[in-house]
Amino acid sequence: MTARDVVNLDTLLRGKEHDHGGLGTILAHRLFARAEGGVGAEFVDIAVLPPGTSIGRHRHARDRETYVVLSGSGLMYRDGTEFRVGAGDVVVNRPYGEHGLVNDSAADLWLLVFEEELRDHPAV
Repeated sequence: MTARDVVNLDTLLRGKEHDHGGLGTILAHRLFARAEGGVGAEFVDIAVLPPGTSIGRHRHARDRETYVVLSGSGLMYRDGTEFRVGAGDVVVNRPYGEHGLVNDSAADLWLLVFEEELRDHPAV
């Protein structure tokens, strides 16, 4: 492995204003996107929510989106319920469900986000 094989996230993260109608500007980078017709996850993202920012409440179709909290904490909304999340928590957002996340803490909240289409899941 050479130094060119190593990339620091600080050089990759880009601002994303009002993500899904959320507050402020989060930072994000798509680490992986599935090729058209390929199998596996649709995408894998890294996201950083600075204090006071959020991913707005939103829904997906037949997609199951999973949030893995790498560090920090926040207030998660999922299908009518709010609850605290912190480092190490894994939150699975069901197809057609509504979800969002607010960083109401004083530190950055780092997330790994991945989504998979459930092709056999019926439309609601």
